[in-house]
Amino acid sequence: MENEIHNRNGASISIEDENQILDSVQKWLDRDVKDKVLELDHADEYPHEMVEQMKVMGLFGATISQAYGGMGLPSSTYAKVVTLISEVWMSLTGIFNSHLIMASAVERFGTEEQKQRLLPRFVTGELRGGLALTEPDCGTDLQAIRTHAVADGDDYIINGTKTWISNGIEGNCVALLVKTDMDIEPRHKGMSLFLAEKGAGFSVGRKLKKLGYKGIDSAELFFEDYHISRDNLIGGVEGAGFVQTMGGLELGRINVAARGVGVANAALKDATSYAQIRYTMGKPIGQHQAIQTKLGDMATRCQAARLLVEDAARAYDRGERCDMEAGMAKLFASEAAMENAAECMRIHGAYGYSQELHVERYYRDAPLMCIGEGTNEMQRIIIAKQLMARNPV
Repeated sequence: MENEIHNRNGASISIEDENQILDSVQKWLDRDVKDKVLELDHADEYPHEMVEQMKVMGLFGATISQAYGGMGLPSSTYAKVVTLISEVWMSLTGIFNSHLIMASAVERFGTEEQKQRLLPRFVTGELRGGLALTEPDCGTDLQAIRTHAVADGDDYIINGTKTWISNGIEGNCVALLVKTDMDIEPRHKGMSLFLAEKGAGFSVGRKLKKLGYKGIDSAELFFEDYHISRDNLIGGVEGAGFVQTMGGLELGRINVAARGVGVANAALKDATSYAQIRYTMGKPIGQHQAIQTKLGDMATRCQAARLLVEDAARAYDRGERCDMEAGMAKLFASEAAMENAAECMRIHGAYGYSQELHVERYYRDAPLMCIGEGTNEMQRIIIAKQLMARNPV
């Protein structure tokens, strides 16, 4: 039906329900978030109270099927939620997005026992975490990871180090990518994914300091003779971890793109408002052509980025392979956030450089989207490869 939006599992919500969800999120942002962002961001303080509120709102189960207690939102609706929140404070979206990528891996690839055991706890936020992929010498080239798992009866023993792991401190579990075969070729066939809960042998290092993306914790994780049950091997078979991870990153890239749209929108709104109240030469600066051309470009970037995100999200909801569409959305929207943040600062002049306004935060937060979930350089390569694969000569 035209007034319904479907997700990749065939479930749907009405446009009216979507509007109610977005309205509830906006009211929460206006009531409980907006006035606290500057303080929390500058202190790099984890937003415990907001996280509890997000649990109540169901955001930790936003994309998890209703069969397991989640909201079962289509990716297109979820992207709109992420955009709304990112307009106010982008860091909040990282707290539940990394968590939902982890949940997506379990829901799409886990055994039925794993789904029944884990997904309801993900929904409530009882189990909360993210993806543990990157290592000190391994970011984009995931096949080069060194963290490894060795079978030991009904368990595996894991040793290795992960870094830049979102929710690594405040969360209590991760989807952990390891090598179960160090010698097999191609290398990705030796990779497996585990759902690892904190316990003996699983320790957390320091909280990593960052330019932006404040509030949410990014940490080092250490595994020293960490024992994990074979029951926590996602899907129950070795060698499928790389495919499982890449499947989750499609949703992750759509989310990062939606964050980019949110930051770009916030920069545009602040610049548009300021251009009407700041006077030079006897008139608002928004009446000067130099400012008008900036605003025109900023608005166009926002609209184009939003449409690319919607296109990728709809492809994901249809169950199609969408690494090209997600890559396009992530590439363009993150660059739009970067460019709009810079132009917003220029329009504000010295005030844009002040920590009393949000403008400088947009400027600090935007670069993350160009790096996270696969660098923009990698997105260009993915787009080109898929373009040729879909259009062979």
